[in-house]
Amino acid sequence: MSATRCSKAWIVAASVGAVEALKDQGFCRWNYAIRSIHHNARNRVIRSFSQAKQKLNSNHKGFIGSGGGDEKRRQSEDSLRQVMYLNCWGQS
Repeated sequence: MSATRCSKAWIVAASVGAVEALKDQGFCRWNYAIRSIHHNARNRVIRSFSQAKQKLNSNHKGFIGSGGGDEKRRQSEDSLRQVMYLNCWGQS
């Protein structure tokens, strides 16, 4: 009887070890996928922000030295603000 119990204990221990190893491998794969998605999303946001900033800076350079530059700058900022608002909250 004791040999049977011992072999069952080894089977249970091996099964638990196998399940834990598989859970760890699955978690690592999901963790990599989630990290990759987060990295790509962050890079896209940073890239779009830098492009918008460059566009805004290039628009401001054209206003220097021209008459009524403050009004043109305000209109440009309002237009950019409206585009950003519609992009985030507009119809999908």
